[in-house]
Formats: sequence, structure tokens, C-alpha cells
Amino acid sequence: MKKLMVGMALTATLATAVTPGFGSIGGNQEKAYAATVTYKVTASKLNVRSGAGTNYGIIGSVVKDQTLSVVSKSGSWYKINYNGRTGYVSSDYVQASGTTTAPTTPPAESTTYTVTASTLNVRSGAGTNYASIGSVTKGQKLSVVSKSGSWYKINYNGRTGYVSSDYVQASATASPKLVVDSFKTLGNAQQVILVTADNYDTKSAKIQTFEKVDGKWKQVLTANGVLGQKGFALAKKEGDMESPTGKYTIGTAFGRYANPGTKLPYRKITSNDVWVDDSKSSLYNTWQQKPANGRWTSAENMDIPAYDYGFVINYNESRTPGKGSAIFFHVGTNYTAGCTATSKEQVVSILKWLNPEKNPVIIQSPVSELDKY
Repeated sequence: MKKLMVGMALTATLATAVTPGFGSIGGNQEKAYAATVTYKVTASKLNVRSGAGTNYGIIGSVVKDQTLSVVSKSGSWYKINYNGRTGYVSSDYVQASGTTTAPTTPPAESTTYTVTASTLNVRSGAGTNYASIGSVTKGQKLSVVSKSGSWYKINYNGRTGYVSSDYVQASATASPKLVVDSFKTLGNAQQVILVTADNYDTKSAKIQTFEKVDGKWKQVLTANGVLGQKGFALAKKEGDMESPTGKYTIGTAFGRYANPGTKLPYRKITSNDVWVDDSKSSLYNTWQQKPANGRWTSAENMDIPAYDYGFVINYNESRTPGKGSAIFFHVGTNYTAGCTATSKEQVVSILKWLNPEKNPVIIQSPVSELDKY
């Protein structure tokens, strides 16, 4: 197959009441700070990641002197509001300035707050000596920002208010289930790359990565991707321009440049490297080097921009003639001849994240058939 490319929450809850510094904590012991602190980027360019660590995917970047909307701090990472979604930046490259007050205890993200009194005053400060600025009624849900002593700080009609916690019931709600939580075929896999499409005929794909941490699945990255020109294959065949569906292990990482930092076995591509796609060759669906010397009549050149970085999807490991060859995850943004592709930045991010000790797998499927896994 020739794969030359044609072209290569909290936020809603906190709303305007959350000025930089106040936020929530979950199980990772995040700390919230006073709203009078300003946070500015000190690096010329700073990556924004989907989680608190360099092993998480990059979802964007911020630049020097940019002011950040910091929600909380977890270890050496700031949790921020980034373009309407949650992101994380290293605190080593962020300068906090301003006067701080005593930290308050923020609420858990998965908690619902409901008024239990028939009528409850909303005050301008955390105490009965502060003026009432309005009221809430029994059964009303509150947008709680943080807790200070026996008072909840809330978002009240677009401004900050305080209510007594004696008349508010906080109840934990189950975290939303991830799609991988329902999968039954993952075995000992602790990392999953999920590639989905709306149907068999589309070349556009959604790429998500998940990792099991302390026995619980967490989403790491979401990105746009592309499939074969004709979408997913019902039954993959050599040269059909379709990407195979199924669950596969992950093979060798590769690239035309030095190892970008992946833990996978890495092979640097040379000008002589090819992947044999001649179904009649005994070397069908294997990585070889030129010259052919009669060993094959057709092979794909590996030294192309699409393969600047990528990894082998272990498809057709039995090397059944005509079932399909050279199925990779690589660089590209238009369509492929049977591989899966995304931007170079995302490919590198995924390569750095993948850990063979966690038995990673890749699942490719139309959304309607995810119940197979």
C-alpha cells in the first residue's frame, strides 16, 4: 500500500465568580489560593497539558507575560481555565504576585450543593454580620466556589455571595463514566488509544487516549485524526484505501529523526527502508531494506514526510497474503491509504506517553460498534 499523503469543568460551575486563584480539589489534594493573586507566564512559550504532568498530552500553549486564570495548584502544576476547558501548566514557569489571604477549602468537583432551608439569606461576606444581598430557596442548586469555615462562597446572579453551610446539603455525585469503563476486552492493558468514526464511510476520526491510574481510567488526550480515504474496512484487503477495525497491540515506534522521547522500541528510518506490500513475497508485511534483489516486486518507501514519526499497528501479524500491510499510526491531516494519522505534535505527544510496561492497545471502530470491546 502506498500511503503518500495528499496533504499532511468546572468552568461552567465557577463561571465569573472564579477569579484567578479559587478552585476545586478532587482526590489529588489541590490547593486553592486567594483571588487577589495574579499569575503570569515567565517562559517565552509554555505548554498547556491535559493533566498535571509531562506525560499528559499538549492541548495548547501560552506565551510570556500572559495572565492565567488559575483554579488551583496540584504539586508543581497549576490547574487553569484554558479557552473554556481545563488545562495544566508547570508552576516553574508561572509567577504569582499580589497579596494572599488565608487559603480556603474548595469543594470537590463531583459534589452537588442543595439548599435545605425554606429560605436562606445570601450575604456579602462569610458571617451573619454581613449584609444580605438576596436569598435562595429550598431545593435550589448552588454554584459553590469554595468553603471558608462554616460558610460556602457561591456564584449568586453573577456576583460573589456567601451562605451558611448549616443549611446546604453537599452530596457526592458519581463521576461521568468514560467510554473505556464499559470495555470488557482490555485484559491487562492500562493504556488505550481509541480511534472512532461516525460510520464506516468517513475518513474523519476522533482520537482519544486513556490511562488506568490506581485502578481507575482517566482520559489523557483528545485530537482530530484521519483514516483511509474510504474510511473503515468491513474486511480489510490490500490496496482498498480503508483502515482496519479491531483491537491491536502496538509495535515499534519509528521516525526519520532521533527518538523524540518514547519508551517504545524506536527505529530511525533510512533512505533504504521499505515495507513490503507484495502479497506473493515471503516477506509480505515486514520492514526490510533495499535493494529487493528479487525478494519482492512491490514495497512502500518509508523515508517520506508522513513517517516523520509514528508507530506500527500490529495488524495482520500472521501476514496472510492480501489481508493488508503496512498499517501505521503516523503524521497526516488529510487521509491515508489505510493507516490512522494526526498532526505531528499529537503523534509525538502520544509516542512520549506510551509505555510498553502498561501493555498499550489501539482500538479502531465506528461509534456504533464500540459495544464489541
